[in-house]
Amino acid sequence: MRRRSTRAVAAVFAAAAIAVAAGGCGAGYPDLFVLTRSGSIPGAQLTLLVNDGGTVRCDGAKAVRLPDPQLLAARDIATRLADAADRGLVLPAAPGSVLRFRLRSQNGTVTFSDTDAGRRPELAAAVAFARTVARDVCGLAR
Repeated sequence: MRRRSTRAVAAVFAAAAIAVAAGGCGAGYPDLFVLTRSGSIPGAQLTLLVNDGGTVRCDGAKAVRLPDPQLLAARDIATRLADAADRGLVLPAAPGSVLRFRLRSQNGTVTFSDTDAGRRPELAAAVAFARTVARDVCGLAR
């Protein structure tokens, strides 16, 4: 009976060692959200994959470091839009809207246009985040 216990313990330790080796020093950070922006104006198309570890991938490029203020803003956006994402909020494009946004997180998806940002501060934060990160981190014009 003791022999089985020793084997079981050894198997558990082996599995743990494999898990640590496969994941480095623990699990990686989860993605906070993917924010896509589209529209008919030049430079409107944008995809940002924001990771809770402090990186962002701009339009599928290699991940780059996200400055701390933008990481905090991203976490705040994810938190503030969690309920809307749970409900799968889709706001139809209003007349006069130029840009369309889609934020997909572990909670679900929120879809809205730039004109919705004027009425909802949490959407305005997402619009401002997209613009700031696109210009200051990704080096894009818009």
